[in-house]
Amino acid sequence: MRKVFIVDGVRTAGGSYGGSLKGKKSPELGAIVIREVLKRASVSGEILDEVIFGSAWQAGVGPNPARLSSVTGEVPHSVPAISVNVRCGSSLKALIMGAHAIMSGEEEAVLVGGTESANNVPYLLDKARWGYRMGASTLLDSLHQDGFNCPLGEGLMGEITERLVEKYCISREEQDEYACETHRRAVGAVKGGAFKEEIVGVELFDRKTKETRVFDTDEIPREGITVEKLAKLKPIFKKDGTITAASSSALCDAASALIIMSEDKIKELGLTPMAEIVAMSFVGVDPKEFGLGPVPAVRQLLKKSGLKLEDIDLVELNEAFAAQVIACDRELRIDRDKLNVNGGAIALGHPIAATGGKILVTLLHALKAQGKELGLCTLCIGGGNGVGVIVKMGG
Repeated sequence: MRKVFIVDGVRTAGGSYGGSLKGKKSPELGAIVIREVLKRASVSGEILDEVIFGSAWQAGVGPNPARLSSVTGEVPHSVPAISVNVRCGSSLKALIMGAHAIMSGEEEAVLVGGTESANNVPYLLDKARWGYRMGASTLLDSLHQDGFNCPLGEGLMGEITERLVEKYCISREEQDEYACETHRRAVGAVKGGAFKEEIVGVELFDRKTKETRVFDTDEIPREGITVEKLAKLKPIFKKDGTITAASSSALCDAASALIIMSEDKIKELGLTPMAEIVAMSFVGVDPKEFGLGPVPAVRQLLKKSGLKLEDIDLVELNEAFAAQVIACDRELRIDRDKLNVNGGAIALGHPIAATGGKILVTLLHALKAQGKELGLCTLCIGGGNGVGVIVKMGG
């Protein structure tokens, strides 16, 4: 089986709900990272065999968002593009699909990633297609209908996660402490410039000032958060629950993209890869315990690679909820000094289909900055899936 390498990766900064990127639809954000990752890798779109791009909230953005992003991102019309929707795992599953195509010998170079705009997700008017004879109807929020609510798990994602709180006896204070720490790390990373190299700026035109500014800094992390302040917040999913808005991942607009290639293609083009893909996993779990998806995903990665968790230098485990990360940690026992070292989705945002690629790009740059070698990236997925990848820096 052929080796697969990551040549380069990039992401946008995370825009908050109602924030800086609310005027950009997801295909626009996708086009920005596609154009930039080609530039950074010093390659033309003509060398690509395919574009595989994640997009979870697709209502109203146009057909095949991946194709919209690809063509707008100046990839030649002759290069096909396919959209992937595996909710939170979309962009990492896109990478796995591309890697499989390369490993099999079918393709040599694939551009993968994902894009999401929570701010532009529409409301839906159910049953309006054929009209109403009488009575009222209800506007459905597509954020809930196609995202937060899980019919298989029988509830909202947060409601389902409250079951993990009970199963693993996770306290409210433990969740608040975790949320505070992830904000502290994220604020430190933003201030210290840890994300500067991985972010491409998004040009935004201000209609009032008639000026253009560049959005290139994650705007969700907050300073001054304390356990005492968080203790005053009310639970949002269950009257006597423990999960609050502060211990939940933040809604976010962002896009991420990576270019992966075969060893032969890299040599042909004279490129130096960022990292090698060591192992990949995509698993299923009980939808009523979707938050535990990373547990079998990580175990499968370690089995495939022959590595132990102690061998991994840095871990990115997506923070859907503080309780979800803590529950996974109860099973996996991850060294907290290696886990989400620059903060996670609670502080930096969770742009659903873009998140896997986003945290993988962050992982690669963190490994580079620290001079480390092995990294592991994993996410839980609503509906009961888990996804993960292990990378090794260099070629």
